[in-house]
Amino acid sequence: MLSKRIIPCLDVREGKTTKGVRFEDNVDIGDPVEMARFYYEGGADELVFYDITASHEKRGIMIDVVRRVAETIFIPFSVGGGIGSVEDMRQALLAGAEKVSVNSAAVRDPRIISQGARIFGNQCIVLGMDAKKVEKTRKTPSGYEIVIDGGRVYTGLDALQWAQKAQELGAGEICLNSIDADGTQDGYELQLTEMISTRVDIPVIASGGAGVPAHLLQALTQGKADAVLIASMVHLGTYSIAEIKSFLSAGGVKVRSSW
Repeated sequence: MLSKRIIPCLDVREGKTTKGVRFEDNVDIGDPVEMARFYYEGGADELVFYDITASHEKRGIMIDVVRRVAETIFIPFSVGGGIGSVEDMRQALLAGAEKVSVNSAAVRDPRIISQGARIFGNQCIVLGMDAKKVEKTRKTPSGYEIVIDGGRVYTGLDALQWAQKAQELGAGEICLNSIDADGTQDGYELQLTEMISTRVDIPVIASGGAGVPAHLLQALTQGKADAVLIASMVHLGTYSIAEIKSFLSAGGVKVRSSW
């Protein structure tokens, strides 16, 4: 059985790590390079870097920050936000990222998934999904709709159908974020996580809502996720990665050593 991964997420705005609730009321909390080093040394399995305003502002990702983070850590590192073309992917990978995450751009032109997978390999392409609970309709039979541009634009896309489509196009992994749970620290959206995780054949990272280690245990067991994204609970110093892994291990979840 593969070990479950613990992945701190660095949402970056104007060069600073920031954190909000349901994509609103963001507060700057630190330097992404220093925080990346701290989590790497603390036993993180991977890191995720999101330039959270790049797509809305219609600009490229901050490559200089990506490069500085990549020079600091020696674990897999995924970047997203502002990745709108194969050339953007190439620049991020050349700057030191192991994976690139596409979200809004993939909704607008799904070919970016297949093009990226063909050129760089499926393992490099992560589909970022921001999903919100809605009424079940013929258009959104799962009851979850994809929202893009940092939670600003509703697409009409059904979350489950989009996840399955992205897998067909060549995505190697899905980072599934619940807008309703994001930043609340009340727990992951387990129904959404389990639905996607059990209906695609690629790894799914649960994102949005982690507040205590028990929430991670639920996402990895009940939600069937392959990995969990965390932010507030470590950014605020409430828990260390070592403490989280110790709790998960005691709960029967296979995790990698924290050094």
